[in-house]
Amino acid sequence: MARAPRSAPPRLAHRILGIDPGSRFTGYGIIDTDGHHSRRVASGCIRVDKAPWPDRLRLIFDEIEQLVLDHRPHELAVEQLIFARDPSAALKLGQARGAALCAALRGELSVHEYSPKSVKLAVVGTGGAQKSQVQHMVQILLSMDTPPGEDEADALAIALCHAHSMGIPGRKRMAASWRDWRP
Repeated sequence: MARAPRSAPPRLAHRILGIDPGSRFTGYGIIDTDGHHSRRVASGCIRVDKAPWPDRLRLIFDEIEQLVLDHRPHELAVEQLIFARDPSAALKLGQARGAALCAALRGELSVHEYSPKSVKLAVVGTGGAQKSQVQHMVQILLSMDTPPGEDEADALAIALCHAHSMGIPGRKRMAASWRDWRP
């Protein structure tokens, strides 16, 4: 009995940089995808928690800019800011996010934003997922040997969310809730 030849692995031609901005730790994740299959290219965490505040912003900008130069992603996916009870923390988070966005825009990437709820829904299947569930699903979806750290997993999840909703034929944009759903 003759076996059918194996098909070539899917060509994952679209590269996405996911960013989970933070004032102390900024997670990043780079994936290649075709919208159905995704592969981790690089991921990690930019740690700036010991530096003075203006230096933190420069470090975030410099590291993201270098990631863009080294890996040449096509797009940036970033988490939207959510309501914060502490105005000072919200301002710092917004500034860190701005540093990351400016670095990506300098690299001429298009920017796509997703709510935390829509990221969890796309990766775990429920918008109220716990951090450990996101880590576990990212590990499974990207065939990683070990679970990624929280910030790294969040960044990879944001990239996966964008991969699942970027308009590839047969795909629809994920909705954060039933109110956001559009056919």
